[in-house]
Amino acid sequence: MRVSKEQVAENRKTILEAAGRLFRERGFEAVTVTDVMKAAGLTHGGFYGYFSSKDELIGEALAVALCSTRALPDDLPTFVKRYLSPAHRAEFARGCPVVALASETIRQPGAARGEMTAGLKRQIGAISHLVAGATEEDRRRAAIGTWAAMVGAMTLARLTDDRTLSDEILHEVREWLTRRPSCGE
Repeated sequence: MRVSKEQVAENRKTILEAAGRLFRERGFEAVTVTDVMKAAGLTHGGFYGYFSSKDELIGEALAVALCSTRALPDDLPTFVKRYLSPAHRAEFARGCPVVALASETIRQPGAARGEMTAGLKRQIGAISHLVAGATEEDRRRAAIGTWAAMVGAMTLARLTDDRTLSDEILHEVREWLTRRPSCGE
């Protein structure tokens, strides 16, 4: 039975979303093509009708995950509080793909690294509109520092098995960022 172009596009979207969730939850290497297709509700045999390789799937799924993350609010304190929250810490499969996949992306071929780079540039650009600074250079510096602190804090909060320490990391970095002049207060 022949599948319509619309159904092919919908299936591809479903595969990419499923792959993005699974990759964030378990990492690139721990997820098989069979896992992705099963999560998408499709058969493993159909995979190569949509993608030429798992590497292609990784790059495209990463692009979708980076573009589908929630839009930034109009102010940095709200963004910082939402991002550095216990709820986000627990959202491996739907949370920030940078935190979940940065260390794995370093070892990936060009497509995945290229997508992560493009996402990083977009995020820095968006945050630079939320931070204070006398010049564009000052705002960019503040945006890079803010984003690095947020990603680093979430990474540390997720890696520890000490819930008290994890909560403290989120709280202290959240407080540090929202009380700084670069936060627009």
